[in-house]
Amino acid sequence: MDSTSTINDEIAIDIPPILRVYKSGRVENLIGEEFLPPSLDQATNVESKDVVISEEHNISARLFIPKTNHPPIQKLPVFVYFHGGGFCIETPFSPCYHNYLNSVTSLANVIGVSVHYRRAPEYPVPIAHEDSWLALKWVASHVGGNGSDEWLNQYADFEKVFLGGDSAGANISHYLGIRVGKENLDGVKLEGSVYIHPYFWGVDLIGSESNMAEFVEKIHNLWRFSCPTTTGSDDPLINPANDPDLGKLGCKRLLVCVAGKDILRDRGLYYKELLEKSGWGGVVEVVEIEDEGHIFHLFKPSCENAMALLNQVVSFIKKA
Repeated sequence: MDSTSTINDEIAIDIPPILRVYKSGRVENLIGEEFLPPSLDQATNVESKDVVISEEHNISARLFIPKTNHPPIQKLPVFVYFHGGGFCIETPFSPCYHNYLNSVTSLANVIGVSVHYRRAPEYPVPIAHEDSWLALKWVASHVGGNGSDEWLNQYADFEKVFLGGDSAGANISHYLGIRVGKENLDGVKLEGSVYIHPYFWGVDLIGSESNMAEFVEKIHNLWRFSCPTTTGSDDPLINPANDPDLGKLGCKRLLVCVAGKDILRDRGLYYKELLEKSGWGGVVEVVEIEDEGHIFHLFKPSCENAMALLNQVVSFIKKA
């Protein structure tokens, strides 16, 4: 083996079970790369398709629509979803996210928009947040019925738009909710947001975090890896306690879902406290499922607790 091959195979950064970066610059994603094509799902009777939002920035989305009453007899709420993965891995085309959106779309009777944003380390944070804002503006471009996608033109109820996401995707949903509150999207009413196991952090440990020392440094390091320009774990992008605009969150209802065995649990609970102190005038609902870990519902979607979590999300959307 020559010296070049040896250098190419040497690991520079190892973040199990997410990815490895080699000294050659090559990035190897260890999970989240499986691609499931769009389809008409027989189990849920939901049809999906892929759309390009920005060719220049390689932003796209997978759209989902229930076919039970097609065409719909009324306009449908819109659920704009952002996948997790530490800003580094996963896509809307992974089986777990594709199947999750099929389920929510069917049970909540919504149009699902699952956003494919660019990921770190090739595209470091906050590129994921900016891409997601462009995607949300693309959704809003259909308000007058003259957008590039006919499902959104014909069937979307822009008076009932929801944001959702898990882990890093919940972080993005939080960011977008504040940005909507500050900048507005003409013709769009952000009814509510759903954060599942939100990826928030901070320098000072809270709650039970100090009992999970082996994970604490990993989270600090993952954040610095995905956002090299950050000031650290108290950056407002990762620590909402330091965001002076928190009270400007642009929805009136919020569902925060936490898991009892998740190291991020206490951050989700703390977020509720922060919002209530911020002057925000909405209502926060917190749901905790004990004896489960981070994003358990994606790993074992048919278990009883995953179904309970799914039903909480669907009920929240259906209150609109």
